[in-house]
Amino acid sequence: MRTDRSRSFLGLLPLPERQAVTEALRTETVGGLVLLVAAVVAVVWANSPWSGAYENIRDFHFGIPALGLDLSVGHWTADGLLAVFFLVAGIELKRELVVGELRTPATAALPVIAAVCGMVVPAALYVVTVSAGGGSLDGWAVPMATDIAFALAVLAVLSTHLPAALRAFLLTLAVVDDLGAILIIAVFFTSDLNWWALAGAFAGLVIFYALQRLRVRGWWWYVPLGLAIWALMYNGGVHATVAGVAMGLILRTTRDEGEDASPASKVSHLVHPLSAGVVVPLFALFAAGVSVSAEALGDVFTHPEPLGVVIGLFAGKALGIFAGTYLAARFTRARLNPDLAWADVFGLSVLAGIGFTVALLIGELTFPGSTTGEQVKAAVLTASVLAALVAALLLRSRNAVYRRLYEAETADEDADGIPDIYQSGRGEGLPAAEAARHGRDGAVS
Repeated sequence: MRTDRSRSFLGLLPLPERQAVTEALRTETVGGLVLLVAAVVAVVWANSPWSGAYENIRDFHFGIPALGLDLSVGHWTADGLLAVFFLVAGIELKRELVVGELRTPATAALPVIAAVCGMVVPAALYVVTVSAGGGSLDGWAVPMATDIAFALAVLAVLSTHLPAALRAFLLTLAVVDDLGAILIIAVFFTSDLNWWALAGAFAGLVIFYALQRLRVRGWWWYVPLGLAIWALMYNGGVHATVAGVAMGLILRTTRDEGEDASPASKVSHLVHPLSAGVVVPLFALFAAGVSVSAEALGDVFTHPEPLGVVIGLFAGKALGIFAGTYLAARFTRARLNPDLAWADVFGLSVLAGIGFTVALLIGELTFPGSTTGEQVKAAVLTASVLAALVAALLLRSRNAVYRRLYEAETADEDADGIPDIYQSGRGEGLPAAEAARHGRDGAVS
């Protein structure tokens, strides 16, 4: 059984994929811890005697009115800074499509089915809950998103030793989730379209693509062009974060001869820490400041919209992802890694119920400046905390198994930079020389 681990679901990852996932998750984990601090500061500040100062800063307007960019601080973080977050999401999606789990239908089927079920079931539970309570169906998309940074921060706090395959599966789920969120934002949250501005944004993306095809280098080309595309997209009536995704998908992910890394890898290496450590925490700081009084928390469970969000995120995510994964594994005849159990998949599914950044963004877009919007924000926070606590209990109970697998896949007794498991005939079925070559080359760009 052990020799087939590479062909099993949640088995040993190929070395280049493992290295790429490890690098991406390291940044997300650190950013997630900063995100947790920012969220706590926001809640404490908004419920302190200085809550008025919080609201004044959040609602302070500045910008360039002549360009249609006179926004509040809160809107700048949501419409402006989050474009950087979605740029990174676009790059990660492109990487998954080119060299990751989504590159072939066979490997993509299982995580895509799991992620889609993890979006459909929460939305369905929201609709059922709100319909029964006579509330607004507009918030159906709020409980569909998973926050990978928050989830990884929980793992870091718990000091768990999840094997790379489990973390990679969570990352792939989040990538597909982000794609779903992008499509929802682009399709359902557009208003008063300015076709001339959108035409300008499209022309800018065409130029961006041409520069990539012509192998033009230099940030002085891309930064001003990216800002122009973002501004035109915003003025065009489409949420400006879509511009970040589009540019991320356009960036080239393959290396030319003589290149140390692809443009996408270079941009991700530079921007990802900024996104995880500054952009997302700043958004959380000005989006998570909600009342946590007994009355406010009671509203979460007595009003249909926030209750639908809690049920959708906490129960819908867990049921949807687990059921989708189980059925997809049976359909594709994938064999679960014999060192793991379906309880591990369920624990990961519960963890995916942490829906923070994108869920808050969609909540703001759905119920802007309303009491219901504040209740929905509180519901997102409540569901995320519940999911984190339950997932902590489930995953922590299995940490002895995870520790053993983690130590086995990271052991490097000869100190050559390549884990021994990839040189012992068990690493993806590669001969030692081939595994060593992958180890020298590092992650695929």
